[in-house]
Amino acid sequence: MIHDVIDHVIDVQNLTKRYGQNTVVGGFTFTVRSGAVTGFLGANGAGKSTTMRMLLGLTRPDTGSATIGGRAYRELTYPARHVGALLETSVPHRGMTAADHLLWLAQSNRIARRRVGEVLETVGLTGAAERRIGTFSLGMGRRLGLAAALLGDPPVLVLDEPANGLDAEGIRWLRELLRSMAAEGRTVLVSSHLMTEMSMVADHLIVIDRGQLLAETGMSDFIRRHGRTYVRVRTPEPLRLHTELAQKGASPRLAPDGGLEVDGIQAAEISRLAAASGIPLEELSTRTASLEDTFLKLTGNGGSNTHG
Repeated sequence: MIHDVIDHVIDVQNLTKRYGQNTVVGGFTFTVRSGAVTGFLGANGAGKSTTMRMLLGLTRPDTGSATIGGRAYRELTYPARHVGALLETSVPHRGMTAADHLLWLAQSNRIARRRVGEVLETVGLTGAAERRIGTFSLGMGRRLGLAAALLGDPPVLVLDEPANGLDAEGIRWLRELLRSMAAEGRTVLVSSHLMTEMSMVADHLIVIDRGQLLAETGMSDFIRRHGRTYVRVRTPEPLRLHTELAQKGASPRLAPDGGLEVDGIQAAEISRLAAASGIPLEELSTRTASLEDTFLKLTGNGGSNTHG
């Protein structure tokens, strides 16, 4: 059962945080609604973790507000029953067992003891309930963090890099978990540097870069507005076709595998041009850029590290 919080919306208004002359969060305003998985994307140092820390009352903003269901996190009497949080810096006592750690959290938030066993089963750690946390692998530690986030059956989940340390099976399990949480009407905000995985799970995106909000939109709209759509062509005569396309004002580029990637012209027009010139085609398809390509294009980040 999902507990009431007034509503389940995360509302960030003009949120700002500076450290000296460095503006880490520069006036963010966005809304995270229930019933969807919202991906929080930004390169290292973009301000994601700082924003999440302010949302969870761990860092005080210089200006603005971050509320959950119309209330600041610090105003929640039993926060684990309203917000399930997982931060990369969350490190439980390594000498405790997994069950004892969760039991302590349950007791401090007046959560029924039976929930400990339920969430351990949900995250696949039933067999490790009595093991000390210090013996856990990185992936097991992440599952335990997710168990703690789910302990109060909260209507809101705020998860920072939840897939970190999980193997391929664990990542697929996490994807299904997040989708099921959203399908139940919960509000799910999740940051991740795994762009392919984010493209498979997120309905909505919040994209930030260097302390600025770049986009708040649906996944498909984000790629359509900011991504690249091009025509992929393979032919036994790529150089000849390249010349013909360039003369028509298109922008062909020779791909590493010998094919052509063509901007500025539709596939049907390429087909007609090739037929008229007697150039055989082996492949002709319209491609859309991936989430990672679109993100890197928008942020101007040519590297692959989008973590932080």
